Order: sequence, then structure tokens, then C-alpha cells
Amino acid sequence: MIAQVQKDGEKWTLILVRELRHAPEKVWQALTDPAQLREWAPFDADRSLAAVGTTVKLTTVGAPTLHVTETKVTRADAPRVLEYNWGGFDMRWELEALSGGTRMTLWTNIDRRYIAMGAAGWHVCFDVLDHLLSGTPIGRMVGPDALKFGDWQRLNAEYAKQFGVEAPSQGRSH
Repeated sequence: MIAQVQKDGEKWTLILVRELRHAPEKVWQALTDPAQLREWAPFDADRSLAAVGTTVKLTTVGAPTLHVTETKVTRADAPRVLEYNWGGFDMRWELEALSGGTRMTLWTNIDRRYIAMGAAGWHVCFDVLDHLLSGTPIGRMVGPDALKFGDWQRLNAEYAKQFGVEAPSQGRSH
């Protein structure tokens, strides 16, 4: 996975790029279908995210307190671009067909204090997504479960170093 940060004044954007060995249509389903999101994403959706203008309730999974936000899908160009807001964070997914797969890019604005944790959390989610798409699901790992996952601590430290931020020891995983 490739991770980058863009700074625009006080606004920080985390950009994550992952190449998957699956067609964009299959990846699109995993990004928009509530049943598939439940297998890998850090939130549950009460309906599909595949249509512009749809209002969807997103429930954060693994948060210390129940956190439900309502979002409206602002862009859904299947199977290429998906945009919505999750809990105050703009989410933009882009899928680009590659020979034998898809380059998936996520842009999300994020609090600077959580940038390494966010990158590590999404990295783990993308690993789980890859297993799901390959037909070998390993189950969602978010929140406290992700923190216990061996790779998470290493990833958090590596991303903190890459981005030049301190790695917080506790807190949110996304």
C-alpha cells in the first residue's frame, strides 16, 4: 500500500493507494454493498452507497461509544468514483482498471493527531478487504480488535515515522 499526506493549511488529507487483483466492478460492490462493508469496513451502512443522493446511516464499529452519522452520497460513478462524508470526514474513492485488477485510491480528510493511526487502520481494513475479494474472508478487524492485531502496532509506528508525526499509543484506530 502507498500512503501519502497532503497538507492544505490546517486541513490534512490522507491518501491511500492499494492495488487489488480484482475487477473494478467487484471492488465497487465491496465499497457500496452493506453486506460486504460489514466484512471489512470500519462502519456499517444501513443501505447501499451506490446511488447519488441516497441518505445512508453509517455506524462506526469498534468505537468506545455508539457513533451513528447520516450521510448523503454525493457522487457515485460506478465503478469508478464514490464520494460521501463519514462523521465529518470527506471520503473519495477512485477505482482505476489495471491489467488483472484495480488500483483503489482513498482520499480522506483527517485530524493530524490521528493520521498514522488512520493509515494503519485503513491498511488493516484493506488487507481484510483483499482476503474477502479473494474468497478467503478473515473477518473485520477494527477498533480494539485492530489494535490487538500484531501488524497494527508496527504499521502505526511506520506511518508515524513516514509522516513525521508522533505515534499516539492509544485512541481511535480510524
